[in-house]
Amino acid sequence: MQVIPKNTVSFLNELKLNNNREWFNENKQRFNAIQDQVKRFANEVKDLLNISDDIEKLKIFRIHRDLRFSKDKTPYKKNIGMAFHRSKPELRGGYYLEISADKSFIAVGFWNPNKEDLLRIRKEIEIDGQEFRNIINKKIIKDYWGGLKGEEVKTSPKGFDANHEHIDLIKKKQFIFIKELKEAEIIDVNFQKELVKYFVSIRPFFDYMSEVLTTNLNGESLI
Repeated sequence: MQVIPKNTVSFLNELKLNNNREWFNENKQRFNAIQDQVKRFANEVKDLLNISDDIEKLKIFRIHRDLRFSKDKTPYKKNIGMAFHRSKPELRGGYYLEISADKSFIAVGFWNPNKEDLLRIRKEIEIDGQEFRNIINKKIIKDYWGGLKGEEVKTSPKGFDANHEHIDLIKKKQFIFIKELKEAEIIDVNFQKELVKYFVSIRPFFDYMSEVLTTNLNGESLI
């Protein structure tokens, strides 16, 4: 079982205070050692998820920031992020872990559904919002994640009744669950096992959304 190095968050805190190329180059060996261990951790998480899921891709985000369109010219991120992408088009939803100098967290769900997917989700809620609500209120999801989060539009989307009984869900632009993490949790020897438990717990929601997004309103397969 792989672990997150104990000095990961402290390194990111130092980087936050010394966000320049000179300091980073002087400490690059420290970063590389952390990154190598984090990669081993992430790949083992992927393997563990694949016991009951199908992870198409693991992405560990670069520490370097894209400065082309940013007013903030600090060259490095203050976090290490990793995303686990399920095999599309059959399986929808994604898993994310961010270890940060500011706020570490795990998240699951649908961060930025495209226009077609968002409309399909809203239409499904319009037809049977109670089923959607029953899924997100399942005990295992509530116990692990609490409530559904995500950005929403201020008024009812075009073509939807503002007085619909599930308009709070129809107004959503994102469908995500988030849990903040303490440093002690991240470096705990059992963190990998607990992380996989959290990710696996969201499967009822992912199974429901995958079915919605791979069928039309008549329930006919689109793939």
